[in-house]
Amino acid sequence: MSKVRKLQKRKSDPNLVRLIDLMLSSDKKLWKDIAKRLAKPRRLYAQVNVSKIERYLLDGEIAVVPGKVLGGGELSKPIKVAALSFSETAKRKIKEVGGECLSFEEAMKIDGNFRIIC
Repeated sequence: MSKVRKLQKRKSDPNLVRLIDLMLSSDKKLWKDIAKRLAKPRRLYAQVNVSKIERYLLDGEIAVVPGKVLGGGELSKPIKVAALSFSETAKRKIKEVGGECLSFEEAMKIDGNFRIIC
């Protein structure tokens, strides 16, 4: 049994367990990497402000945050972000500039350039 599967057994949220299974069955290394990060304890999840996402995201890329997106900072350009969860402030700021908040299931269906932001 792989290390990820052992860590996954400790998760009590059935939706998160299903999401990790879906990501591990994917062919792309990106989603397998995100699944490994989500299988770890919650205290190790990323918490990223929208200003950091804007700073490191290039044009045409989709940000992937293995954790929560927070609303700290300002946005000046539309961005697409896929994350486990979003704060209300972050959702509002992203939508105000014309960006998109995506779930991981929605992002897995998109074929594009992704960048992991932690």
